[in-house]
Amino acid sequence: MPHVVEPLHVRCCIVGGGPAGMMLGLLLARQGVEVLVLEKHADFLRDFRGDTIHPSTLEVMGELGLLDEFLARPHQRTQTVSLVVGGVPLTLGDFSHLPTRCKFIAFMPQWEFLDFLADHAREYPHFKLRMQAEVTDLIEEQGRVTGVRVSTAEGPLEVKADLLVAADGRRSVVREKAGLEVLDVGAPMDVLWMRVSKRPGDPSQLLGRIESGQMLVMIDRGDYWQCAYLIPKGSIERLRQEGLPAFRAKLARVAPFLGDRLEELQSWDDIKLLTVAVDRLKQWHRPGLLCIGDAAHAMSPARGVGINLAIQDAVATANLLGPLLKRGPVEVEQLALVQKRREWPTRMTQGLQVLLQNRLITPVLNSTQPVSPPRLIRWLAHRPLFRRIPARLVGMGFRPEHVR
Repeated sequence: MPHVVEPLHVRCCIVGGGPAGMMLGLLLARQGVEVLVLEKHADFLRDFRGDTIHPSTLEVMGELGLLDEFLARPHQRTQTVSLVVGGVPLTLGDFSHLPTRCKFIAFMPQWEFLDFLADHAREYPHFKLRMQAEVTDLIEEQGRVTGVRVSTAEGPLEVKADLLVAADGRRSVVREKAGLEVLDVGAPMDVLWMRVSKRPGDPSQLLGRIESGQMLVMIDRGDYWQCAYLIPKGSIERLRQEGLPAFRAKLARVAPFLGDRLEELQSWDDIKLLTVAVDRLKQWHRPGLLCIGDAAHAMSPARGVGINLAIQDAVATANLLGPLLKRGPVEVEQLALVQKRREWPTRMTQGLQVLLQNRLITPVLNSTQPVSPPRLIRWLAHRPLFRRIPARLVGMGFRPEHVR
């Protein structure tokens, strides 16, 4: 019979040790709030997770006094966003004019980012992180969520908390158990992630490549390319039936310079499927419970905004609820303030993603004719002032938050 661990009591229990959960844990502990983060995995080491650190997130690191140390960790940078459409190179975003400390996007493995946050959060006595702790159910008393039941390596555990925060991602167990209504915004594509070695002479910036029926995004990771190949939703089985050589041939057509390196993809095990979802909760909270990050609003990987929107949620939550949590339970009206603050930027960001899906991604994936950039896009791409607009939308987003 498994050993039953004594119940824990904390001010705030955060489910999920991803970007939103770890940042919120750090910020609350910094304010003197007793906080416990539960992460179901044994470590943060997982590949092909969001690792695009935008200027808005780097600004938060600067406000915490951690920016120089953070940027000392292994990462790559890009100051522009470029596309190659039908063989025509276009620069569509230039971050060099942003009113932020860092005028670039940083690419850092998510485990590096999370380890960094965890190391600094542990400096505060009110912070605790428990790994291999998987939430299995909610504890409710008189209509209020008061805690969670957890499966750990040592046995079952109950955690009681004045506030439970669900930051456990797009497949959130907490939001499912809470019965919160999910609004499906829709996504017409899935993404295949893979890595291909990088050679001297390869382009160095963030690069999107578009050809007839194909879209490939390539992220420079130093000694290799992290590649995202977009496919129509639900088409993975058809691709597998066509065979790996046929898939490598598709990649060669959209990125010819990769050449024989595509032979590095030896089996479908080297290619990871991300089932894309774009959705959001109608209501982000219940008495005693708040959802943030992907648990509140799953984003498309387009523009790499998911991790940065999650960080903004965490900052807003800490700003609004941290002082209240120091005194005790938070009322539902106060939880609603977080949704009120963050719902508009979420809707606007998802609206842009849907526009991108409808006007670019779906037509390209369904196309059979050669593609070329419209004349207006070619003209705008050569106008430096135009490049600042997408850079601002991507790099800073809507309503960037600041640490108090």
